[in-house]
Amino acid sequence: MRIRPHATLALLVSCCAALAMAQPAAPSAAASAMEHFDAALAARTGADAHGMRAYVFAVLKTGPNHMPAGPERDAMFAGHFANIQRMADAGKLVLAGPFDGVDGWRGMFIFAVKDIDEARALVANDPVIQHGEMVAEFHKYYGSAGLVLVPDIHKTIEREPF
Repeated sequence: MRIRPHATLALLVSCCAALAMAQPAAPSAAASAMEHFDAALAARTGADAHGMRAYVFAVLKTGPNHMPAGPERDAMFAGHFANIQRMADAGKLVLAGPFDGVDGWRGMFIFAVKDIDEARALVANDPVIQHGEMVAEFHKYYGSAGLVLVPDIHKTIEREPF
């Protein structure tokens, strides 16, 4: 039996059309998002309609006063980590961590606060800033409101605190 090319094409088109009609239509992106929407969680995190919110991002850079290794430097960094914990416990700091030090970039903070001035006031209490070991640069940041959940999630996966 010889199959003609146009007959093969017609059969292929018919099969594809039948298959397409048998498949349910994919839900729209908006409908799919609504299936997972949690209004209480959105309110708790301060989410806008897009699941986002405003933050303040602070970059910690090497400052003008390097403190040499020793007990005084150890105490300064112990105070730095204690300040990080206080800010996180107060619900103000949602993310923090060190960088690799390249180009003087030492660390970062993401604050869930109303404005840069409030973030500046929180950072001003940090011993590494007070001693000039680091300086902070502040920027407005718009990101997922889910970031405010990071401190609570972190507590569930941390085996050894700093």
